[in-house]
This record gives sequence, structure tokens and C-alpha cells, in this order.
Amino acid sequence: MDDTRLPLTEHLAELRDRIVKVLLAWGVGALLSYAFAEQIFGYVLHPAIVSLAEQGSRLQAIAPTEIFFTYLKSALLAGFVCALPLIFWQIWGFVSPGLYPSEKRVALPFVLISTALFLLGASFGHQIMFPVMFQFLASMQNAYVESAWTMREVFSLTTRLFLALGIAFELPVAIFFLSVAGIVNARQLVSGLPYAAVGGFILGAMLSPPDVVSQVFLAIPLIALYLLGVGIAYLVGRRRARRDVADDAARS
Repeated sequence: MDDTRLPLTEHLAELRDRIVKVLLAWGVGALLSYAFAEQIFGYVLHPAIVSLAEQGSRLQAIAPTEIFFTYLKSALLAGFVCALPLIFWQIWGFVSPGLYPSEKRVALPFVLISTALFLLGASFGHQIMFPVMFQFLASMQNAYVESAWTMREVFSLTTRLFLALGIAFELPVAIFFLSVAGIVNARQLVSGLPYAAVGGFILGAMLSPPDVVSQVFLAIPLIALYLLGVGIAYLVGRRRARRDVADDAARS
């Protein structure tokens, strides 16, 4: 009984240690970022600020502590981004024992690619999607209604989309692990391409304003990332097939 529980206990202890390291790195990054919280806030919300300025308006703070806590959240967001390489390194360290030795050697590429994909998704939203979204929302102002956006609500919306896009752009990495685990293969992914395309447009509709242009802007990169995942699954499948052939030859 104890022998069966020990591995689980060890895994939980390892997971706890890795989570503590992630939280410490995040905290240190947030503390260092707080000195630049105002600049970080201005950069992250730049699309919303510009869209409001075009309508002759600006962000508002309606609670006494709203500015302080929103700047604190800005520092936490920056700290999270700074800690991304370590976060992905800890993820890799936790899942790598279940991989083949040849697959364990791609630790550094995994960390670099995962970090780059997350930042690419966030940058895509900030540079392309958010300006369109906030311009559309700001244009709803009319003779009866004046836009009075609070900094807390706009920052909350922007952060949710920021994180959602960053996670969505990790699709090739997720497909890699599913392929290594034998859950999916390239043939299955190709047959599921129509469903993936529909899912991309549905996700685009959920994360973007209700206009066709911004939905297409978001759906196309997601479909392209899915196709990249198909290529990754194909390479993983070929590597596994060669390994199986070599193992059979060695046994015979």
C-alpha cells in the first residue's frame, strides 16, 4: 500500500516545489515591475486610451483605491510575463520524466518556443485585435450615451484577452505533448481540420468584437497554428515509427 502511495506523494511534493518556485519568480518580477507600473499600464491600455481620445474622452477612476490596485495588477501582469521562461521550464521539468531521452533534449527549445508563442499571441491582440475592438466599442457613444470607461474594467477586459490569446497561441505545444503521449496523430488532426476551422471562427467570435473583419483576423492565425501542430504531430509520428523499427531490429 505504501509503495503505491509513495510515487504519488513524490509527484505532489515535486509539483508543490515547482509551484513555489513559479510564485517566487512571479513575485520578484512583480516587485521589480511596480516601479514602472504607470508606464506598463499606459502601454497595455494604449489601444483603449487612443480609441477614447478619438471620441474626446478618457479613462476614469471612480473608487479611491482604483488607481493603486490597477497599477498593482499591472505590475503583477508584467511580473507574470517576466517569469514566463521559468514557468515553462518548471512545466517541462514536471512532464519530462515521461518522455524518451531524445525528447528530453528539447527542453531549451520548448521553453523558448512556448515563451515566444505566448508573447506572439499577446502582441497579436495588442497590436491588431485590441485597436479594432476598442475603436468599435468607443464608436457606440452617441447623443444619448457617453462612454465613461473605468480603468479597472478596461484593464480587466484587456488582461483576460491578453492571457486568453497567449494561451490560445500555445496550441502547437499542446499538440506536441498530445502526440508524444499517443493521444493524437497527424492523420487524426488532418481529418479534424474542418472542425478546427469552425472552432477557430467560434473562438474568434467569442474574443473579438461582433464584426467579421476582426473575427477573421483572429481565426486565421489560430487555424495556421493548428496546421503547424499537424506538422509537429507528423514529425513526432515519424520519429516514433523509426524508434519502433530500431527497437524491433535490436530485439531480433
